[in-house]
Amino acid sequence: MSVWFVTGASRGFGREIVREVLARGHQVVATARRPESVVEAFPDAGDALALAPLDVVDEDQAQAAVEVGLERFGQVDVLVNNAGRGLLGAVEEASDAEVRAVFDTNVFGLLAVTRAVLPVMRRQGAGRVFNFSSVGGIAVGQGWGIYGGTKYAVEGISEAMRQELAPLGVQVTIVEPGVFRTDFLDGSSLHTVAAEIEQYRETAGRIREFAETANHRQEGDPVKLARVIADVAEADHQPVRLQLGADCVARVVGRLDDIRAELEQWRAVAESTALDATAKVVDSDGNRRRQGA
Repeated sequence: MSVWFVTGASRGFGREIVREVLARGHQVVATARRPESVVEAFPDAGDALALAPLDVVDEDQAQAAVEVGLERFGQVDVLVNNAGRGLLGAVEEASDAEVRAVFDTNVFGLLAVTRAVLPVMRRQGAGRVFNFSSVGGIAVGQGWGIYGGTKYAVEGISEAMRQELAPLGVQVTIVEPGVFRTDFLDGSSLHTVAAEIEQYRETAGRIREFAETANHRQEGDPVKLARVIADVAEADHQPVRLQLGADCVARVVGRLDDIRAELEQWRAVAESTALDATAKVVDSDGNRRRQGA
């Protein structure tokens, strides 16, 4: 039996992960800004479920939520950093306040929760961490630049965490979902920039129209995603990245192909920037010497 700590547990991926984990006999610290909404979703969970109010941007609440879990269950084995918000609009259209709000939740909020949980896992000498990124964290498109920027940050942070924590018995996986039928495209999760610039109507503007028509028509099944997360948490070794959804796989493959093709096109230019063999450099003692000497 494991103890899971899940952020954003009241809806979407978070709710389905809690449902799956409880069904497998595990215990869950389910956090949400409105924990009563979790009670409504799981009225029969009993002692297997502990609730804690948590707005991830509040570091004190994050610490308090972990204490709730420790007092109730004595440990935290799996952390799911799922809570997040979106922003749709061209990069130039996004105000400073709009950008900071998304980074506060998706990046600084994730870090606040992680700082609260990792000391527990380090003491235990074991733990699993799932940091939710997005296909937009590796293949971002127009209209999603700010949101994708937060997910690129999550990717970099998570890669370093994985290397730093592996010797301590803690595994880290970056979760990259494609489009799934959740309420992410609702106004409660996805915000649209207040200022719209006419010249972006045919680029970011079209994506705004797509979001309205695609809502609740996505092909990905969040129930199946939750099963995969639970399966991976029970495996001996977690992957660095976990792409979920056929659309995600296709976009990642396309992105990797584009990167490799462009790299090969510009390889000679990239490699031409090395110092000449006869160039003089300054060593650590401040002495000038020839390169290679």
